[in-house]
Amino acid sequence: MTVIERLQTTLGGLGLTAVEARLENLLEGASKAAPSYAEFLLDVIGAEADARRARYLKTRLQLAHLPYVKTFAQFDLSFQPSIDERQIRELQTLRFVHEASNVILLGPPGVGKTHLAVALAEAAIQAGQAAYFMTAHDLVSDLGNAYREGRLDRRMRVYLAPKVLVIDEMGYLPLDDLGATIFFQLVSARYERGSIILTSNKSYGDWGSIFGDPIIATAILDRLLHHSTTINIRGESYRLKDRRRAGLLNRPEDQQPAATALAAASADPRRGKERK
Repeated sequence: MTVIERLQTTLGGLGLTAVEARLENLLEGASKAAPSYAEFLLDVIGAEADARRARYLKTRLQLAHLPYVKTFAQFDLSFQPSIDERQIRELQTLRFVHEASNVILLGPPGVGKTHLAVALAEAAIQAGQAAYFMTAHDLVSDLGNAYREGRLDRRMRVYLAPKVLVIDEMGYLPLDDLGATIFFQLVSARYERGSIILTSNKSYGDWGSIFGDPIIATAILDRLLHHSTTINIRGESYRLKDRRRAGLLNRPEDQQPAATALAAASADPRRGKERK
């Protein structure tokens, strides 16, 4: 057995799989660059550390159940001028995670709320924090089933464990009494202990209709908003942007004259007589 083969066997036995896979390249690079012993050792250890970090991040991203991976670099802020860039830069520091405060993203469908929520979760994972993503409907359904099966406390721990919990699409479907109560319990349990990133198409004034009870809605908002940042996005849908650019959809301002003309024609009694 050659020295290289013995090295590879030893590295494999120690679980240093990245160094084992790159051993010949590392040795070849060292023969050309002639680094000091310390520099070569640093290169070897760095190769293993980088590989382990990559595996760690991949696992964390899988465990987070993100619907996709989106970053801040992929978000077109120029398309949504209502967003304060200073707020986004502040959120990117992840100070809100360390302070266990919340981020609420409000706005109509398609404006980028989920993209920003996922980007924040991805940034937290890159920084070594655990994150978990669920839609509001799936979360409440899951906890409701756990309650009916007598295992709510154990299941609730799944949503209390991560430092960042993303709750998407709050308000698309109303909650029943049990769902509202369970959601209140979750928010209360995470209060000042872990961050919630929540997206909703409903303004705060409409949350009473989500929970079917303005009193419990107020109690939930009281805990969510005590330490929080709200970003209210007012703009066009990203999903319609490309179709509009391709000429498949008219711009809202282009549709207005046509709508006005149609309304005027409908109101003109002479046109009604002509049709008769």
